[in-house]
Amino acid sequence: MTDQIRVAVLGASGRMGSEAVQAVENAEDMQLVAALGREDSLERLIEAGATHVVDLTVPDATEGNVAFAVEHGLHAVVGTTGWDGERLQRLEESLHLHPEVGVLIAPNFALGSVLATAFAAKAAQYFESAEIVELHHPKKVDAPSGTAVRTAELMGAARREAGVAPSPDATETQLEGARGAEVDGIHVHSVRLRGLVAHQEVLLGSAGEQLTIRHDSFDRASFMPGVLLGLRTVASRPGLTHGLDGYLDLGL
Repeated sequence: MTDQIRVAVLGASGRMGSEAVQAVENAEDMQLVAALGREDSLERLIEAGATHVVDLTVPDATEGNVAFAVEHGLHAVVGTTGWDGERLQRLEESLHLHPEVGVLIAPNFALGSVLATAFAAKAAQYFESAEIVELHHPKKVDAPSGTAVRTAELMGAARREAGVAPSPDATETQLEGARGAEVDGIHVHSVRLRGLVAHQEVLLGSAGEQLTIRHDSFDRASFMPGVLLGLRTVASRPGLTHGLDGYLDLGL
Protein backbone atom coordinates (compact mmCIF):
# COMPACT_ATOMS: atom_id res chain seq x y z
CA MET A 1 0.00 0.00 0.00
CA THR A 2 1.43 3.39 -0.99
CA ASP A 3 -0.59 5.36 1.56
CA GLN A 4 0.52 3.48 4.65
CA ILE A 5 1.48 5.49 7.74
CA ARG A 6 5.21 5.07 8.30
CA VAL A 7 5.61 4.62 12.06
CA ALA A 8 8.61 4.55 14.39
CA VAL A 9 8.20 3.35 17.98
CA LEU A 10 10.47 4.80 20.67
CA GLY A 11 10.81 2.67 23.78
CA ALA A 12 10.15 -0.42 21.69
CA SER A 13 11.71 -2.83 24.19
CA GLY A 14 9.46 -1.76 27.07
CA ARG A 15 6.16 -3.31 28.08
CA MET A 16 4.04 -0.72 26.32
CA GLY A 17 6.50 -0.30 23.47
CA SER A 18 6.51 -3.98 22.55
CA GLU A 19 2.70 -3.96 22.47
CA ALA A 20 2.78 -0.90 20.20
CA VAL A 21 5.25 -2.57 17.83
CA GLN A 22 2.93 -5.56 17.49
CA ALA A 23 -0.16 -3.37 17.05
CA VAL A 24 1.47 -1.30 14.29
CA GLU A 25 2.74 -4.41 12.53
CA ASN A 26 -0.79 -5.86 12.56
CA ALA A 27 -2.44 -2.67 11.24
CA GLU A 28 -3.02 -2.89 7.49
CA ASP A 29 -2.77 0.88 7.01
CA MET A 30 0.59 1.19 8.83
CA GLN A 31 4.18 0.20 8.28
CA LEU A 32 6.65 -0.15 11.15
CA VAL A 33 9.85 1.44 9.83
CA ALA A 34 11.84 1.66 13.08
CA ALA A 35 11.74 0.29 16.62
CA LEU A 36 14.21 2.16 18.84
CA GLY A 37 15.56 1.31 22.25
CA ARG A 38 17.21 3.50 24.84
CA GLU A 39 20.66 3.55 23.23
CA ASP A 40 19.53 4.06 19.63
CA SER A 41 20.13 7.36 17.84
CA LEU A 42 17.10 9.44 16.92
CA GLU A 43 18.72 9.96 13.52
CA ARG A 44 17.39 6.51 12.67
CA LEU A 45 13.92 8.07 12.46
CA ILE A 46 15.06 10.16 9.51
CA GLU A 47 17.05 7.35 7.91
CA ALA A 48 14.00 5.06 8.10
CA GLY A 49 11.70 7.62 6.49
CA ALA A 50 9.27 7.76 9.42
CA THR A 51 6.38 10.20 9.22
CA HIS A 52 4.88 9.36 12.64
CA VAL A 53 6.51 8.65 16.00
CA VAL A 54 5.07 6.84 19.01
CA ASP A 55 6.93 7.83 22.20
CA LEU A 56 6.58 5.29 25.00
CA THR A 57 9.89 5.92 26.73
CA VAL A 58 10.59 7.50 30.15
CA PRO A 59 9.94 10.99 31.55
CA ASP A 60 13.62 12.02 31.30
CA ALA A 61 13.77 11.26 27.57
CA THR A 62 10.34 12.14 26.23
CA GLU A 63 10.74 15.91 25.88
CA GLY A 64 13.91 15.59 23.82
CA ASN A 65 12.38 12.86 21.67
CA VAL A 66 9.30 14.92 20.86
CA ALA A 67 11.36 18.06 20.23
CA PHE A 68 13.43 16.10 17.69
CA ALA A 69 10.27 14.83 16.00
CA VAL A 70 8.72 18.30 15.77
CA GLU A 71 11.92 19.89 14.44
CA HIS A 72 12.04 17.25 11.68
CA GLY A 73 8.36 17.50 10.75
CA LEU A 74 7.31 14.17 12.26
CA HIS A 75 3.90 13.80 13.89
CA ALA A 76 4.09 12.41 17.43
CA VAL A 77 1.79 10.31 19.59
CA VAL A 78 3.06 10.38 23.17
CA GLY A 79 2.11 8.11 26.04
CA THR A 80 5.03 8.93 28.32
CA THR A 81 4.25 10.82 31.52
CA GLY A 82 6.12 13.82 32.93
CA TRP A 83 4.60 16.56 30.77
CA ASP A 84 4.13 19.34 33.29
CA GLY A 85 3.10 22.91 32.47
CA GLU A 86 6.63 24.09 31.66
CA ARG A 87 7.29 21.23 29.26
CA LEU A 88 3.95 21.72 27.54
CA GLN A 89 4.69 25.43 27.12
CA ARG A 90 8.06 24.70 25.52
CA LEU A 91 6.39 22.20 23.19
CA GLU A 92 3.74 24.72 22.20
CA GLU A 93 6.46 27.26 21.38
CA SER A 94 8.23 24.71 19.20
CA LEU A 95 5.00 23.82 17.42
CA HIS A 96 4.46 27.50 16.56
CA LEU A 97 7.61 27.22 14.45
CA HIS A 98 6.34 24.02 12.80
CA PRO A 99 2.59 24.63 12.39
CA GLU A 100 2.11 21.64 10.09
CA VAL A 101 3.08 19.12 12.81
CA GLY A 102 0.57 17.42 15.10
CA VAL A 103 1.38 16.13 18.58
CA LEU A 104 -0.94 14.10 20.81
CA ILE A 105 0.01 13.72 24.47
CA ALA A 106 -2.29 11.16 26.04
CA PRO A 107 -2.12 10.24 29.74
CA ASN A 108 -4.10 7.10 28.84
CA PHE A 109 -4.82 5.36 25.54
CA ALA A 110 -7.53 3.00 26.82
CA LEU A 111 -10.77 4.23 25.29
CA GLY A 112 -12.74 3.11 28.35
CA SER A 113 -10.45 5.13 30.61
CA VAL A 114 -10.82 8.23 28.43
CA LEU A 115 -14.59 7.87 28.57
CA ALA A 116 -14.53 7.30 32.35
CA THR A 117 -12.51 10.50 32.82
CA ALA A 118 -14.98 12.45 30.68
CA PHE A 119 -17.93 11.04 32.63
CA ALA A 120 -16.22 11.89 35.92
CA ALA A 121 -15.60 15.49 34.87
CA LYS A 122 -19.25 15.84 33.92
CA ALA A 123 -20.56 14.23 37.11
CA ALA A 124 -18.19 15.99 39.53
CA GLN A 125 -20.16 19.24 39.44
CA TYR A 126 -23.26 17.53 40.85
CA PHE A 127 -21.76 15.96 44.00
CA GLU A 128 -20.58 17.48 47.27
CA SER A 129 -17.52 15.23 47.66
CA ALA A 130 -15.04 13.94 45.09
CA GLU A 131 -11.90 11.82 45.42
CA ILE A 132 -9.84 9.50 43.18
CA VAL A 133 -8.12 6.19 43.88
CA GLU A 134 -5.70 4.98 41.20
CA LEU A 135 -4.17 1.49 41.34
CA HIS A 136 -1.20 0.30 39.28
CA HIS A 137 1.56 -2.33 39.07
CA PRO A 138 4.56 -1.76 41.37
CA LYS A 139 6.97 -0.95 38.51
CA LYS A 140 5.17 2.29 37.69
CA VAL A 141 7.62 5.12 38.31
CA ASP A 142 5.25 8.05 38.90
CA ALA A 143 2.51 8.74 41.42
CA PRO A 144 -0.18 9.84 41.02
CA SER A 145 -0.65 8.45 37.54
CA GLY A 146 -0.95 10.82 34.61
CA THR A 147 -4.50 9.64 34.11
CA ALA A 148 -5.44 10.48 37.70
CA VAL A 149 -3.86 13.92 37.45
CA ARG A 150 -5.69 14.61 34.19
CA THR A 151 -8.98 13.36 35.68
CA ALA A 152 -8.55 15.52 38.79
CA GLU A 153 -7.73 18.60 36.71
CA LEU A 154 -10.85 18.19 34.56
CA MET A 155 -13.03 17.50 37.61
CA GLY A 156 -11.59 20.50 39.47
CA ALA A 157 -12.21 22.79 36.50
CA ALA A 158 -15.80 21.57 36.15
CA ARG A 159 -16.47 22.09 39.86
CA ARG A 160 -15.04 25.61 39.83
CA GLU A 161 -17.07 26.55 36.78
CA ALA A 162 -20.22 25.26 38.46
CA GLY A 163 -19.42 27.06 41.73
CA VAL A 164 -19.14 23.84 43.77
CA ALA A 165 -17.57 24.28 47.20
CA PRO A 166 -14.50 22.25 48.19
CA SER A 167 -15.20 18.71 49.37
CA PRO A 168 -15.99 18.70 53.10
CA ASP A 169 -13.13 17.37 55.23
CA ALA A 170 -12.82 17.79 59.00
CA THR A 171 -9.33 16.23 59.21
CA GLU A 172 -7.17 18.11 61.72
CA THR A 173 -4.35 15.63 62.33
CA GLN A 174 -2.91 13.01 59.98
CA LEU A 175 0.15 10.99 59.12
CA GLU A 176 1.93 12.54 56.14
CA GLY A 177 0.24 11.43 52.95
CA ALA A 178 -2.75 9.84 54.65
CA ARG A 179 -5.15 12.00 52.62
CA GLY A 180 -3.18 11.44 49.41
CA ALA A 181 -2.00 14.12 47.01
CA GLU A 182 -4.22 17.09 46.22
CA VAL A 183 -4.64 17.97 42.54
CA ASP A 184 -6.86 20.93 41.69
CA GLY A 185 -8.82 20.48 44.92
CA ILE A 186 -9.30 16.72 44.43
CA HIS A 187 -7.60 14.23 46.74
CA VAL A 188 -5.85 11.47 44.77
CA HIS A 189 -4.70 8.21 46.39
CA SER A 190 -2.14 5.91 44.73
CA VAL A 191 -1.91 2.13 45.23
CA ARG A 192 1.02 0.07 43.89
CA LEU A 193 0.32 -3.65 44.07
CA ARG A 194 1.70 -6.76 42.40
CA GLY A 195 -0.82 -8.27 39.99
CA LEU A 196 -2.40 -4.97 38.92
CA VAL A 197 -2.03 -3.29 35.54
CA ALA A 198 -3.94 0.03 35.46
CA HIS A 199 -7.13 0.84 37.36
CA GLN A 200 -8.91 3.96 38.56
CA GLU A 201 -11.92 4.73 40.74
CA VAL A 202 -13.57 8.12 40.96
CA LEU A 203 -15.66 8.39 44.12
CA LEU A 204 -18.43 10.99 44.17
CA GLY A 205 -20.73 11.50 47.14
CA SER A 206 -23.58 13.61 48.43
CA ALA A 207 -25.98 13.13 51.32
CA GLY A 208 -27.47 9.65 51.04
CA GLU A 209 -25.79 8.52 47.81
CA GLN A 210 -22.50 7.63 46.17
CA LEU A 211 -21.50 7.30 42.53
CA THR A 212 -18.40 5.26 41.63
CA ILE A 213 -16.90 5.46 38.15
CA ARG A 214 -14.30 2.72 37.71
CA HIS A 215 -12.16 1.62 34.80
CA ASP A 216 -9.89 -1.43 34.70
CA SER A 217 -7.18 -2.34 32.21
CA PHE A 218 -6.24 -5.98 32.73
CA ASP A 219 -3.79 -6.13 29.82
CA ARG A 220 -1.71 -3.55 27.97
CA ALA A 221 -3.42 -4.62 24.78
CA SER A 222 -6.30 -2.41 25.98
CA PHE A 223 -4.20 0.67 25.18
CA MET A 224 -3.49 -0.21 21.56
CA PRO A 225 -6.78 0.88 19.90
CA GLY A 226 -6.14 4.35 21.31
CA VAL A 227 -2.55 4.38 20.07
CA LEU A 228 -3.71 3.42 16.57
CA LEU A 229 -6.49 6.03 16.70
CA GLY A 230 -3.89 8.63 17.63
CA LEU A 231 -1.64 7.64 14.74
CA ARG A 232 -4.51 7.77 12.26
CA THR A 233 -5.69 11.20 13.47
CA VAL A 234 -2.67 13.23 14.57
CA ALA A 235 -1.62 14.45 11.11
CA SER A 236 -5.06 16.00 10.58
CA ARG A 237 -4.87 17.88 13.92
CA PRO A 238 -1.85 20.23 13.72
CA GLY A 239 -0.59 21.66 16.98
CA LEU A 240 -0.85 20.15 20.45
CA THR A 241 -3.74 17.99 21.61
CA HIS A 242 -3.65 17.03 25.30
CA GLY A 243 -5.71 13.92 25.98
CA LEU A 244 -7.19 11.36 23.60
CA ASP A 245 -10.61 12.81 24.35
CA GLY A 246 -9.60 15.62 21.97
CA TYR A 247 -9.96 13.11 19.13
CA LEU A 248 -13.31 11.73 20.29
CA ASP A 249 -16.78 13.18 19.77
CA LEU A 250 -18.04 12.69 23.31
CA GLY A 251 -20.98 15.05 23.08
CA LEU A 252 -20.72 15.98 26.76
